[in-house]
Amino acid sequence: MIIVMKPGSKDSDIQEISKVLNSLGLGVHISQGTERTIIGVIGDKRKLNDVPIELMPGVEKLVPIVESYKLAGKTFKPEPSVIEVNGVKIGGKELVIMAGPCAVENHDQIMAAALAVKKSGAQFLRGGAFKPRTSPYAFQGLEEEGLKLLKEAKDATGLNIITEVTSEKAVEIADKYVDMFQVGARNVQNFQLLREIGRSKKPVLFKRGPATTVDEWLNAAEYIMSEGNYNVVLCERGIRTFETSTRNTLDISAVPVVKNLSHLPIIVDPSHAAGKSQYVLPLSKAAIAAGADGLIIEVHPNPKSALSDAAQQLTPEDFDYLCKDIAKIAEIIGREFRYGN
Repeated sequence: MIIVMKPGSKDSDIQEISKVLNSLGLGVHISQGTERTIIGVIGDKRKLNDVPIELMPGVEKLVPIVESYKLAGKTFKPEPSVIEVNGVKIGGKELVIMAGPCAVENHDQIMAAALAVKKSGAQFLRGGAFKPRTSPYAFQGLEEEGLKLLKEAKDATGLNIITEVTSEKAVEIADKYVDMFQVGARNVQNFQLLREIGRSKKPVLFKRGPATTVDEWLNAAEYIMSEGNYNVVLCERGIRTFETSTRNTLDISAVPVVKNLSHLPIIVDPSHAAGKSQYVLPLSKAAIAAGADGLIIEVHPNPKSALSDAAQQLTPEDFDYLCKDIAKIAEIIGREFRYGN
């Protein structure tokens, strides 16, 4: 349920309502728009049955939320959310690019990748330290040693760091090294992990699963938000269909669909959707044109030698070329992207 306040309602009115809700054991989320304030009620609304909230000063009306994803939905927060990570705003006018190798392999590799993506305009360095792989015999990542290398790259470039966390232990270890967690497609409905990330309050990039509907995806995001962490950025990375010419099928329609249903920002991962580097550039440009708030792209100094996902990683040269095109598209559609640093 949300409580819609009258235009020009007093701060004291909002505080009094919040006090009443808290006394009933209900959570409160206040969203202040340009014209009016909306108070989101979090918890069992039956506790309000005997409380005449609609008669309290400043209240215009009560509106029930019909979607099962209460916190992630637009009814709860009509205005788009902007998630800020150390001054970088995801969901604002400026497009955000996260780039780097699939996996952190060694010092020279991650440093070369960091310097290259920074030069082209990326604001985040991505790199896997914990690698959930289909085969137990495949490279599983350097874990904490990889996180230390990412931190070194951050110190050298100023880039924000994002990495995937695959377990509660990984959350605990990564928390002191990275600026943003990533939840990969395999863990989209690992609800225990999602609750742990929700309790951490650290910003999170939340990928869609290959067989997850948009409704299921938003409900899964609700697990993070229900623990008090509203710093969620969604990521479309392709879904499983009958088509075999690409690794997954990039669901471009998910971008406008999510923006219609949710206030959360959404970026696109063309690398995992395509599975082949030659398709990453056109899919990236299509995603930006469709309204995505940014991209997360795999870039490796020497993709042929990569220990994981070699076929889908861009060279620094191809990534630089793409960033030049993104700057041109951004200007056409009324967004911003600062090519080069």
